[in-house]
Amino acid sequence: MTISIGNSDIIVIVLGLYVAKRIYDVLYTFVIGPAINKVDFKSKGKWALVTGCTDGIGKQYARELAARGCDIVLVSRSLEKLNATAAEIEKEYRVNTKIVQVDFSEEEGIYEKIANEVSGLEIGTLVNNVGVSYPFPQYYLDIPDRDKLMTTMLRANIVSVTRVTAIVMPGMVERGKGVVINIGSVSSYTPSPLLTAYAASKAFVNKFTEGLDMEYSKKGIIFQCVSPGFVCTNMSGIRRDTLTAPTAERFVKSAISLVGTTSQTTGYFPHSVFFGIMNAINSISPRFCNWLVTRNMEISLNRALKKYKKQ
Repeated sequence: MTISIGNSDIIVIVLGLYVAKRIYDVLYTFVIGPAINKVDFKSKGKWALVTGCTDGIGKQYARELAARGCDIVLVSRSLEKLNATAAEIEKEYRVNTKIVQVDFSEEEGIYEKIANEVSGLEIGTLVNNVGVSYPFPQYYLDIPDRDKLMTTMLRANIVSVTRVTAIVMPGMVERGKGVVINIGSVSSYTPSPLLTAYAASKAFVNKFTEGLDMEYSKKGIIFQCVSPGFVCTNMSGIRRDTLTAPTAERFVKSAISLVGTTSQTTGYFPHSVFFGIMNAINSISPRFCNWLVTRNMEISLNRALKKYKKQ
């Protein structure tokens, strides 16, 4: 008996294999991988350094790493918030903290200060979290104080990641172990009108992390770029916790569990679903996807402008 396979059968088989592969990838990333690839952060080094650590995602990374037994170097701008965060972490997790006050919107001398402050510390984990976005979605030429914001954004989102990584990584290479986590944004993967410069700066973070992973994973260093969607933080302006916009605590618990499993991730399953849907729409109809995203961003812009006028 002869079994004939037509073109339609081949298409069904290929689609079936593709769907099965996608399902396996999701299960591995969010279920299987975290169960078998658990990272002992404390074994990578006594200290963890977190930038932009006094609010939101950065603060939760500091707390999660402290919960895993790491002493924490807190690097941020506000001395008052640094002291409060350090006291909170020391009291709750019984670990040591060290604070380094710097303003990443500046450049002169801040990296020399960080290097001097952490000299001699065994830093096994680095979280480059500090970042600056637009105050609200806006067309590039209409951004208030555009030149000042662009300078601040480039320094906080790009220069800080490259310079702090260069300070900390030599010790990791020498010891043959370490973890580097860089916080990107899903906006760097999806159409992002009215957030153009921010999305572009986060695209740099993605490529920087990818390249370092290729160059130094063989030295025993784990790299991860986390590209979240919306999270309830001061930076996003979102105040209400939802499934698609989780609290920073819920988001970081998910993201940190994926270290060692994937080097590029949204960090949170609903954000991966959103990313997949946006990519599917963009693949089918880029013009419609661009219109849809631009329309939603313009709605956010109009709301922000109305709120600003009332103040």
